[in-house]
Amino acid sequence: MLKLNLPEFQCNIRKNEGNIEIFDIIRKKYVILQPEEWVRQHIVHYLINHLNYPKSLIKVESGLYYNKLSKRTDVVAYNPDGTSQLLVECKSFNVKINQLALDQLSLYNAKLKSKYLLLTNGINHFCCELSERGDYKFIDNIPNYK
Repeated sequence: MLKLNLPEFQCNIRKNEGNIEIFDIIRKKYVILQPEEWVRQHIVHYLINHLNYPKSLIKVESGLYYNKLSKRTDVVAYNPDGTSQLLVECKSFNVKINQLALDQLSLYNAKLKSKYLLLTNGINHFCCELSERGDYKFIDNIPNYK
């Protein structure tokens, strides 16, 4: 897989029935290694190993309903009280980040009400902070867990 604009990490990759799989430390199972999954695993390890997000407060590929439609978030990091701290939308490294992807992330956040949003394709990362007024402000870095 392509080298991303994120720190490398020790990953467990295996071949299983013709598929290449990577071990997901959050879901505690092997999943098929697609380009988007490569980005997702990098960002999860970055959050845990470099930004001090507790592994126990991270969910990967969890479902939510918006206007009676079933949606699936890539990564959500929670606060101990169960509120969402950081909502992450991962795209494949060969997908250009655009307004449509940011709109998708904002739509999910209408339900979760995360303080921070991160949109990444592993090469480019865009992070926003939700203000008290309800608008988004782009910030330079992905925040450390507080």
